[in-house]
Amino acid sequence: MLTAVPAATPPTAYRGPARGPSARPPAPIEFVAADLTDGDIATVARGVQQAATAIGWPLRILDGQGTTEGQAQALQSALSAKPGGIVLGGFDAAGQAAALRAARTQGVPVVGWHAAARPGPDQKDGLFTNVAADPAQLARVTAGSVVADSQGSVGVVIFTDAENAFDAEVSSMLVSDIGTCRHCSVLSVVDSPIATASVLTVGAMDLLLHRFGARLRYVLAMDGGYIDGAAIALAGVGRSGEEPPFLVSVSGGDESEFARIRTGAYQKAAVVEPLNLQGWQLIDELNRARAGKPASDYVAPPFLVTQSDVGASTSFEPAGGYQKNFLHIWGRSGPVRP
Repeated sequence: MLTAVPAATPPTAYRGPARGPSARPPAPIEFVAADLTDGDIATVARGVQQAATAIGWPLRILDGQGTTEGQAQALQSALSAKPGGIVLGGFDAAGQAAALRAARTQGVPVVGWHAAARPGPDQKDGLFTNVAADPAQLARVTAGSVVADSQGSVGVVIFTDAENAFDAEVSSMLVSDIGTCRHCSVLSVVDSPIATASVLTVGAMDLLLHRFGARLRYVLAMDGGYIDGAAIALAGVGRSGEEPPFLVSVSGGDESEFARIRTGAYQKAAVVEPLNLQGWQLIDELNRARAGKPASDYVAPPFLVTQSDVGASTSFEPAGGYQKNFLHIWGRSGPVRP
């Protein structure tokens, strides 16, 4: 049974991979974002930009604008530039199979962020590797925290996007983990597109509040957009941030989420990933691909952020010296962002 929050993660866990190839010669890199209005994706893009500058590679960032068609068009534009590598930012590689076959034919390595159900290489979908937290860890930290906070009796609703393999995997594991608690229940799993989450969640929350009443104690959301909509709905029915249902985001962790946690504005916690670090890792993985080396086996762990430890931060920036570590691996020197 899940009864306690997992132990705090040591800073050394956020150092990045232990070793790797030195920097390959400059080549243009294309970052294709699912939707740059998504705070998590925008934060990863900034990390990629920092790392590309540090390693000495030119980078272009393209916006898929939240639609499969827009992502396909952006990916075609990226391929037409004959780049040295492509990063998929926040959308499934499986949905762009033709473009990734073309990339493989052209010898263009492709890495992804949340572009497959699990971290690591994905030959089936054409990814040299996928950078993300371990879904099992994300689910375990989230479920353990909610069960502990509720003293082992909780009704939960989960918002997810079934079109995103990573989010679907995490939400499925959340259902299983919460199910191990005898007096806990998953009342509903709501499948809603992330691109319209902040709008559609308002109406969905009104229905859930009416349907489940006091049984609904926590809302777990796979993107901050769902939290935006849920907070609007709760304010609309006169709920304060100090009364249930409490909102918890899973994975990511952008500035707006940290602000809500800090002020107690409906969001109680976030189980976050080190997005900036993952941006640096994406460039490092492309460097490994370009050097003809295997992908790293590094997977950054998630971290629980609550009001007691959010401080003045606007994102999760772990100690551990990952930037210096990547610079050392690449044989580069230069200023490191604190």
